[in-house]
Amino acid sequence: MPVRTLSLDGFRSYERVAIAFADGPHVVVGRNAAGKTNLIEALVLLSTGRSHRSSADHEMVRWGVDFARAAAAVESEGRQEELEVVIHARGSAAGTRKRIRVNGVNRRAGALRPVLRTVLFAPEDMLLIVGSPSLRRNLLDAIVVQREPTAAAVMSTYQRTLTQRNSLLRRIREEEADPTELSYWTQVILEHGARILDWRHETLAALAGPLAEAHREIAPEETGLALRYVSNVDPRPAESNEDALRRRLRETAEKEVWNGATLVGPHRDDIAFDSGGRELTEFASRGQQRTAILALKLAELDVLTALDGRPPLLLLDDVFSELDPDRRAHLVRRIGALPQAIVTTTTPADLDPALVAASTLWRVEPGRVQRAEG
Repeated sequence: MPVRTLSLDGFRSYERVAIAFADGPHVVVGRNAAGKTNLIEALVLLSTGRSHRSSADHEMVRWGVDFARAAAAVESEGRQEELEVVIHARGSAAGTRKRIRVNGVNRRAGALRPVLRTVLFAPEDMLLIVGSPSLRRNLLDAIVVQREPTAAAVMSTYQRTLTQRNSLLRRIREEEADPTELSYWTQVILEHGARILDWRHETLAALAGPLAEAHREIAPEETGLALRYVSNVDPRPAESNEDALRRRLRETAEKEVWNGATLVGPHRDDIAFDSGGRELTEFASRGQQRTAILALKLAELDVLTALDGRPPLLLLDDVFSELDPDRRAHLVRRIGALPQAIVTTTTPADLDPALVAASTLWRVEPGRVQRAEG
């Protein structure tokens, strides 16, 4: 699913820019804050319908204009698909809102993913192992959403219901609401939460083989790597995830009212990186953590490619400086096997010379993107 063209209007630092992409790797060079990550963000937006950097859509609109537009032509299964996302600025006549179109037809965000699947490797991913559980949940859920067409809607409903249920629990605690009102919201949490748990476990199972293989290739001298789901809803023998969640909601009902919050469910779970029967957080050096994260990203590539044989677009946002030469070389080999990849860097010297030689080079300056000579 190579991207053929990308055009931006009023998007972040860009007043207007248009880029034509060929096959193979592309290296985007520029100083910090020049706008390299804005290009990556635009491609993520066109893949998922949202930014990976901010939950506020209006932040993608260039200061002083009414709207931002990102559009791309993507080659998909022998035909060209046109993707477009328009975001109106907060305070504009249209108010803050987002319009998504596929081939000129208004669609929901879920319609973007089958056309343009992406795997993003960004500096913040280096915190995956030692960072908060939400980072690991979000990464796993991003893979789930690309594998399961209905997952995004289910997860969105779950989050909205969770907010309503927690608000009601606080009102019950203050004796401002009847406890019987809770049953409706509990049922939605049960049904949607169980589906999310099922999808997460299925996705982890799909990742297991590719993850172990990628880690073995990158670091054959290290003990094997595996992901383990850490849940407060562990099923007992013969229990489904739905059965276990129902039981745990009953067990925590009184404590939930006391705390004014839903205490069990997929929003409280975590994913552990295990090696040799121990969690990496207990002993891993920064190099071992980077190796594990790189292996996970390569496994994500393999799992998404296996869906229909079409490799996703790999987006590498200034991560080569975080990797030692051996890890860089392995990543370069994988990039070379992909139809297309986009790599940003402040320092071309951080990149493998063979990658630079095989790439289309772009230079970014504030508000401008220009093709560069090798």
